[in-house]
Amino acid sequence: MRDESRKEGVDGREDEELDARARPLAEALVRTIEAEGALTDPAWRAAFEAVPRHLFVPYYYVPRVGGYVRRRRDDPDPLGRETWLTGVYEDEPLATLLRDGEPVSSSSQPSLMAMMLEELRVEDGMDVLEIGTGTGWNAALLAHRLGDEHVTTIDLDPEITRRARERLEAAGRRPTVVTGDGTRGCPERGPYDRIIATCALDAVPPEWTAQCGPGALVLTPMATGLLALRVTDAEHAEGRFLDTPAYFVPLRGGTPPRPRVDPGDLPREALRTESFGFLLSLTGGAPSPAATYEAWRRAGRPDRTRYGVTVRGREQWVWLDDPDGPNRWPLAPG
Repeated sequence: MRDESRKEGVDGREDEELDARARPLAEALVRTIEAEGALTDPAWRAAFEAVPRHLFVPYYYVPRVGGYVRRRRDDPDPLGRETWLTGVYEDEPLATLLRDGEPVSSSSQPSLMAMMLEELRVEDGMDVLEIGTGTGWNAALLAHRLGDEHVTTIDLDPEITRRARERLEAAGRRPTVVTGDGTRGCPERGPYDRIIATCALDAVPPEWTAQCGPGALVLTPMATGLLALRVTDAEHAEGRFLDTPAYFVPLRGGTPPRPRVDPGDLPREALRTESFGFLLSLTGGAPSPAATYEAWRRAGRPDRTRYGVTVRGREQWVWLDDPDGPNRWPLAPG
């Protein structure tokens, strides 16, 4: 079965015409990402230039009052097709799969993807595991940079992995695509030099560090931030949050995500300050939102880069400034 990105019965000339229309839009997107400072490495710039996003997003959903509207490549209206293509090359996240009216998979914002890929600090010959396959575009970018044989991507949903394989093949890329629980990693393809997650989680699965070699890097969304962990051995890793806010759909599989915290009667400053919102989502409001707010205020209203996480097997904690200092909280899912 082939994906809509290269539909059966579609004349090859139509594909060529679409690629030609997409080229200036793709070039403009790369310039936009560069202008935002998120694309500085020539190797990653070459990947974004070579791997067209429209092959991986033949349709997406745009929020509207009361639900979503679907934009698609095969829209019978030429204006609808042009609207679809223009939207694909905007620097915006695109919902690509809905369940019960809620997005469960998406194509991430391209500038955020570029920043995360550069933060991986990959080198030739490194092996990378991606948690959360999504459309397959990120895996294609990784495969272009490192080679198909060095990239493994895993997703729990067989529909997602099937479509990703088809789109990757249409783009001429063949990394290993695995259907499985990302919280368990993919030990048969390890050990890994880098693990990158494209979905949010509440704690770092011990299986990830166990499948990494010493010196490996794990980059994952957590709460509303991005955590970069350096692995020292199979059970130990430590690192800080980057300064970039990040909002991803939750990782499915393993422990259910932590429920949303009710801020209660916190001061207005707390409710409108992003750095406190990050801390509240990171700690789950423990011991209480009010106590978390007071600790944040006394510490000088720290931004996300002053926080970090230490992993010692299944024992994990978040800390402010110093992993062994007085300001630390247990980090556990749920």
